[in-house]
Amino acid sequence: MTALAIETAAEGGAVRSTGFAITADGAYAARLVRDEGGSAAWFPERWTLDGPEPYAVPLPGNQPEEPGTGVLPLADGRVLIHRRIADRHSFALLYPTGPATGELPLGAVDAGQDELTLLPPSPDGSCAYAIAAGRDSTALWLVAGGAFGPELVARIEGYCSGGVWLDRTGRMLALDRELDGRTKAVAVDLERGAEVTELLQITEDSDDRLLLADADSGLILIRSNAPGHDRLGWGVLGSALPVRFPECLRLADAAITPFAVQPGQVLMPESCAVALRIDAAAGTWVGVWRPAGRHLHQRAAPEGWLAGAGLWTPEGTLKLPYVTEANPCAVHRMPAPADPPPAPRPAPAKPAAAKPVPLGQAPLTGRRPAPEDR
Repeated sequence: MTALAIETAAEGGAVRSTGFAITADGAYAARLVRDEGGSAAWFPERWTLDGPEPYAVPLPGNQPEEPGTGVLPLADGRVLIHRRIADRHSFALLYPTGPATGELPLGAVDAGQDELTLLPPSPDGSCAYAIAAGRDSTALWLVAGGAFGPELVARIEGYCSGGVWLDRTGRMLALDRELDGRTKAVAVDLERGAEVTELLQITEDSDDRLLLADADSGLILIRSNAPGHDRLGWGVLGSALPVRFPECLRLADAAITPFAVQPGQVLMPESCAVALRIDAAAGTWVGVWRPAGRHLHQRAAPEGWLAGAGLWTPEGTLKLPYVTEANPCAVHRMPAPADPPPAPRPAPAKPAAAKPVPLGQAPLTGRRPAPEDR
């Protein structure tokens, strides 16, 4: 699951939110909320998703938060908060304590003028990472889960963005690195001193970004301009097969962004259902696609969908969080649609049966004369 920057308004304009992230196990989520019907203050909110019904717990601090404040849920139910104060970035863990909010300060990072961005929740659920990207290098920080507050893990050459986890343990991290005028996805091994290796290169001159990866099946979703312009493609980690760019993932006047892959399909990447956010002038809706099916299903999103957020169950149900005035914390369940059967291949034409031709009607054009005709 990728933490996506979103902004949504509930029906009637009572609540606005920005940023929504879901833990790798799907148990918790967090977002920043503004109560426009009351104090108009921004505050973090934690969602619990693994029970019979989802419910939200507000986590307001001693003072309102800034709208750019970042939040990230951890597997134990606490919420990491990232506040920016001038050039310093402070981090703390929030948790409910009855009617109040408990806060455990973790320390701060001085990133200067570099932007610092939280990465998606790590698979282990106990650590949180951030990158501070500069023009020539990018600092990778462990901001929660370390022994002594924020720790500098590595400084990586080039300008890095994105962030996709490649395994279930939180060891392998993929980043999109811009270096020498080209952007390529690289893998960072956090157990080998943040060793960086090339992960994705379709051609030497193309920009190749990794959008999503599923550790069970190995399915990866990429965006590349190798075909001549930016296209969505898919491949398999560790496979020698080329990346493919399905025609069904090209829509006129619409942008398509994958946001969730069905887990549990071990060694079956082509059977994984992929959820896509589709944005166009007419609005935002949901797409579902499988590599094997080669068909893009388009479905209306639930009213108040936190656009770009959601997760699959291993059984193939897409869970989409949404907020309305009547339902301030809700999840819409959408079963993955079945793909249409493949079109039958035309049967090969049967050769016409040989029909005897009377000798007097036999074509003579190009016929070599017999010796007795000469």
